[in-house]
Amino acid sequence: MGKLSLLIVRIVAVALALVALLAVALDRAFPPNLARLQTLGTEVIDRQGRTVALLPAPGGVWRFATSADDVSPVFLDLLVATEDRHFWHHPGIDPLALARALFQDVRAGHIVSGGSTLTMQAARLLEPRPRTVRSKMLEVLRALQLEAHFSKREILGIWLTLAPYGGNLEGVRAGALAWFATSPRLLEPAQAALLVAIPRRPEALRPDRHADRARALRDRILLAHGDTDPPDVPRHREKLPRHAAQAVTGFAGPAQVATTLDLPLQAAVERLLAERLANLPENVSLALLIADLSTREIRAVASGGDGRARFLDLTRAVRSPGSALKPFIYALAFQDGLAGPETVLDDTPHRFGRYAPEDFDRGFAGEVTAAEALRRSLNLPAVALLDRVGPMRFSAVLQAAGVKLRLPPGADPSLPLALGGAGITVRQLAGLYAALATDGNATPLFLRPEDKQLPKPFLDPRAAASVAEVLTQPFPDAAGSGAAWKTGTSWGGRDAWALGFDAHHVAAVWIGRPDGTPLPGATGRGLAVPVLARLFDLLPPAPRPLPPSQRREATIMRADALRLLFPPPDSVLSGGGPVVLRAMGGRRPLTFLVDGAPIPADPARREAAWTPPAAGFYRLTVLDADGNAARAAVRVKPDE
Repeated sequence: MGKLSLLIVRIVAVALALVALLAVALDRAFPPNLARLQTLGTEVIDRQGRTVALLPAPGGVWRFATSADDVSPVFLDLLVATEDRHFWHHPGIDPLALARALFQDVRAGHIVSGGSTLTMQAARLLEPRPRTVRSKMLEVLRALQLEAHFSKREILGIWLTLAPYGGNLEGVRAGALAWFATSPRLLEPAQAALLVAIPRRPEALRPDRHADRARALRDRILLAHGDTDPPDVPRHREKLPRHAAQAVTGFAGPAQVATTLDLPLQAAVERLLAERLANLPENVSLALLIADLSTREIRAVASGGDGRARFLDLTRAVRSPGSALKPFIYALAFQDGLAGPETVLDDTPHRFGRYAPEDFDRGFAGEVTAAEALRRSLNLPAVALLDRVGPMRFSAVLQAAGVKLRLPPGADPSLPLALGGAGITVRQLAGLYAALATDGNATPLFLRPEDKQLPKPFLDPRAAASVAEVLTQPFPDAAGSGAAWKTGTSWGGRDAWALGFDAHHVAAVWIGRPDGTPLPGATGRGLAVPVLARLFDLLPPAPRPLPPSQRREATIMRADALRLLFPPPDSVLSGGGPVVLRAMGGRRPLTFLVDGAPIPADPARREAAWTPPAAGFYRLTVLDADGNAARAAVRVKPDE
């Protein structure tokens, strides 16, 4: 090699080195702007990872993190084949396609042809600009930069997260849920093709406004891949999941928030809430809660009403508990040795200083046992016991257990506490009832795993068990027992309560007006108890332990135990037609229920036809003549 040639090689090497240094300097000075990719909505998931609710990103945009692993393979195949068939091999740009597009654009003076690779599209989605030749050149540089920073699958994740789907929908997750009410992992070919098509012209191809255009492009994409008979495109936008909306609104921020909720149970509780709200007086609200006793995890929480109330989490509202605190007065009296379930108490007129309480019916029962006084929620015995326990001590014990009663300004704890003279929330009161149901220790109920707290000493276990046994009774107009429950009614009917527990769950119901105005004639027994009974109908059966003498007989009978054969638990059913529920075992007649409500069936048969009223989650139950139950949670897909 001559000296000239060697000089040229050195000059070229130096030039390449300078270009490389300049590229590195420019890359560091102008890194990819990932702000849009990091400004995401929040996905709230239940204890099994199912989507409970979606909360929008700032500005009301439905945009959620989506990776290549989050979508069906058929979608990725269609996307790459349609938009950028050399995606897996090029360095960020397709030189031939780009040269052709640039030539046409320069000649026309504006963008007339594409030529954009998926990497270039990702660059444009990160930093939207007017469609000009200059913008195209910047996209080329950014595409090369993205390829240097990210893997191919990570670049796909940018596209999948930011692709526009009309209106305030961005990303394949939002698109799949809004147009098909399904996860992007479950997309079928026709659905995937439409979601590949829409981002080309998101407003002009919105299926709810331009169904014919959307279908035409979708069909061309499918035809190129051999599919010639696809179904129609959706003509309306589905509501995005918003279960437990009031309770999870404050969770916005992280890309994903895990909760302790059980989605099928949550959906069933919300249907029950809507059903009951429709039959309540104007401006009356309802709050429902179910929690697991062993863990104190909230499994379902719902509240609703008119006006502003529909946006409030009323399980956190401070309300008067009425008589719902009486069980804890009795528990403290039992553990102090002041009384026991069979202790005879007087329900006769008595003044405590200037305080002269009366029973709810303004009558008096005379001599009654403590157990009967508690079951009948008599006022005088409860106030007399609180007088002996001490209102200050009672309040202090509750505060040590994590529940600080809300008293009127400047007031000290006094005897009216026995009848609701303080404020407490649904969550707090349900947590106290959970202590009655277990070992007497108080642990706050929680909705997120990270909010779990250590238990605090509260009640003696024997005293708690005695009160629980006293409260265990059948629901009015319902067969069987197995649940302990208590009501509460505040002055003027402002608050109607019912709280209860079985061997596995604690449940709470509150009904009232959020502004605290009276609801004349309202009582916990009349309004709230029927709802509480329906809540327990939604739960798996929780039988009491059998005596040893009966366990062998139960083992023999188990072979013919009641079972729900179809549908099996966690089934996904197609909507649009009847579903035949089939049972086996158990003693007839059988009763079939959906979300706690009976459906028509021939009592002599072991099956019943049910037509799902809408897509969503349902809890199916079959009961036999002996009160045994079998249950299954299922999901019904939208009618296609």
